[in-house]
Amino acid sequence: MSDRSYRFTHAITRAPAASITSGLRAVDTGTPDLALMQQHHADYVATLRATGATVIELPALPAYPDSVFVEDTALCLQEGAVVMRPGAPTRLGEAAEMAPTLRALYAEVVTIDGPGTIEGGDILTTEREILVGRSARTDAAGIAEMTRAVARWGYAVREVFTPPGVLHFKTDCSLLDGETILATKRLDASGCFKGYRVIHTAEGEEAAANAIRFNDVVLLPSGFPRTAEALSRAGFTLREIGNSECAKLDGGMSCLSLRFSPTR
Repeated sequence: MSDRSYRFTHAITRAPAASITSGLRAVDTGTPDLALMQQHHADYVATLRATGATVIELPALPAYPDSVFVEDTALCLQEGAVVMRPGAPTRLGEAAEMAPTLRALYAEVVTIDGPGTIEGGDILTTEREILVGRSARTDAAGIAEMTRAVARWGYAVREVFTPPGVLHFKTDCSLLDGETILATKRLDASGCFKGYRVIHTAEGEEAAANAIRFNDVVLLPSGFPRTAEALSRAGFTLREIGNSECAKLDGGMSCLSLRFSPTR
């Protein structure tokens, strides 16, 4: 079986801007500490680099407070990239800013033109399919347009549904290997992961579900010891990264990078 859904040669990140304190959030749990966020972000980038990946660090975009969350701007596959159309109007410019970087890396870059909307946080790519969660930010029209875009590269897309009150599909799940998904019980109960091996986050540790498998390491937000123990018992190598400040803006491990292996 291929492992292209979690083995990568490249990642793109973007430095957090000072304006991030004005970023979008579902519930106000306090103003992020910029200095602490910058330290967490540096740890994150260093961990990606330690796996052997080339990390492209883009400069901060003060005009876009949420721009550190680059995953929402694009879907990066081996054959090409798809520039998203974010469902939050204030974030539309972030996708346009990302497009030139992707065109320098890929021979083929496709853009979602609308009227539908879709964000990368709702997309989980596995070895067998691309799961896309319908959410407040991703609608049926956006999913249909993305389905047409990736069909040229032979990918199958399956539409699923994000639980009520959950921002993105990947808020509640992440890929651990070709057959294994980390998920909250509430998301797994929908049946969307039938045929996969599922490891549940511990009770009260649902925020641990947004992790990323990057080459041989699983990057897990720190502060979720029971979930970390379960993953260690299952044989995964973990690196726990501070995420307290991004969490105040509904951000997690996957949100902070685009991960890919371009063929160009």
